Amino acid sequence: MQMSSIAVVMFTVSDQDAARAFYTEKLGFEVRADTPFGEHGEMRWLEVAPPGSTARLALNPPMGGQPGGGMLGVETADVVGEHTRLQALGGIDMDPEPMRNPGAPLMFMLRDPDGNNVVVVEQPSA
Repeated sequence: MQMSSIAVVMFTVSDQDAARAFYTEKLGFEVRADTPFGEHGEMRWLEVAPPGSTARLALNPPMGGQPGGGMLGVETADVVGEHTRLQALGGIDMDPEPMRNPGAPLMFMLRDPDGNNVVVVEQPSA
């Protein structure tokens, strides 16, 4: 099997509707898929993604465990602006300010309601 890139990252969430609302209404992601599946349509495949991204985030109920614990990195050209925008929205568990460590890009972390981590990272300069 040859793989060229990561296509889907999976997060476990306790409530798919609440997770969909968080990622779309708070973070501005787009819904890429929201489809029932299974023999009787008893399951649901829900994917969201940042606008323009080819990678997607699948929001799945826990499979025999607790939700949360995943980590996803998203890039932006304006880390400070994105931090300011999200902070103004309120209701998001996030670092108080962006940080830069030696050898690492400017970034900050936020957590979804289930404890999954989203790292917002400065895009590398061309």
